Amino acid sequence: MKIEVLKENLKTGLNIVERVVGKNLSLPILDNVLMDAEDNFLSLSSTDLETAIKLWILTKIVKKGKTVVPARFLSSFISLLPNEKIILEEKKQNLYIECKNYKNQIQGYNPEEFPIIPEFKNLDYLEINNKKFCQGLAQIVDIASPSQTRPEISGIYLFFSKDVVKMVATDSFRLAEKTLTLENPVKKEYSFIIPQKPAREIINILEEKEGLLKIYFSPSQILFDFPMKEVSHSQVQITSRLIEGEYPPYHEIIPSKFKTRVTLKRDEFLNQIKTASLFSGKINEIKFTVNLQNKEIEIFAQSPDIGESRSILSGKIEGEAIEASFNYKFLIDGLNNIKSSEVCFDLSKEEGPCILRPVGDTSYIYVVMPIKSS
Repeated sequence: MKIEVLKENLKTGLNIVERVVGKNLSLPILDNVLMDAEDNFLSLSSTDLETAIKLWILTKIVKKGKTVVPARFLSSFISLLPNEKIILEEKKQNLYIECKNYKNQIQGYNPEEFPIIPEFKNLDYLEINNKKFCQGLAQIVDIASPSQTRPEISGIYLFFSKDVVKMVATDSFRLAEKTLTLENPVKKEYSFIIPQKPAREIINILEEKEGLLKIYFSPSQILFDFPMKEVSHSQVQITSRLIEGEYPPYHEIIPSKFKTRVTLKRDEFLNQIKTASLFSGKINEIKFTVNLQNKEIEIFAQSPDIGESRSILSGKIEGEAIEASFNYKFLIDGLNNIKSSEVCFDLSKEEGPCILRPVGDTSYIYVVMPIKSS
């Protein structure tokens, strides 16, 4: 292998593929990046066996070939080189690097030992606006929580039907659902559960990119493919295993009727919750009391070690007077994912699920369970 590549292009590519690289004592080959020079591209590949990233760089290929070298070491070294053209050459599995006044050699490994990253050929796929997909995913991805007993709720559930996709995440204490409209309706329904880690990597790697994202399916894996602008070729692919099992029938826990609906200014509501949280004690509890007469909500928290906090929030109130306690962290997470200036807070009963949603936007709902009265 021998290629010529611009330092900035190589550094950008390495920054992306090294995201899934970590110290792996049982399989040290996973600490490396596979570099493959073919046609007019240098491809960079990395994997942790759950998630794989493959990225292509347009470059000058002098001689085709492959090599495997330590990913983080190579990334750190390339970042220190001058912003010039770099010559990379593989000789007897070692990588020789020339750039201006630098000549270096990095010990490499046998490319045949690198895990095979699955290819998706002749499989079903759909297309979706990449930026909207990443923004929607970002609104729910942090809600999921690892679970050994119920692995299906450890991941993100995606359901494609006709002209919509629903994204759902839950940790059994709260649940978030985001609905997106598809510009290209799907001919049949698709549903799958992706682990939380690759979902986060999709956001981190692709969120700023404009264009259509292709999603390919297989029974056990999924591929997210974003194309280059210059030529008809993939720019980056993120492959993930799928979580087996059926996602719980989450619609059953979303209440359709409420005792009380409160409409509040989002920023003021969030600030008062954060203030009360400083006094909330070991179980993170803050208490809401809806006062119909004064059209106010009282937010109360107390801790035997710190003291107590009481604040009043004005808003539009419909329904009955009610009291309910919540984990303040769950409310803050929900409000942080709502961008509207006003929020609607629906309370069904003292111990039933409640809903936070943005005013004027029906595409996002956040269900949170109150803390049960002792």
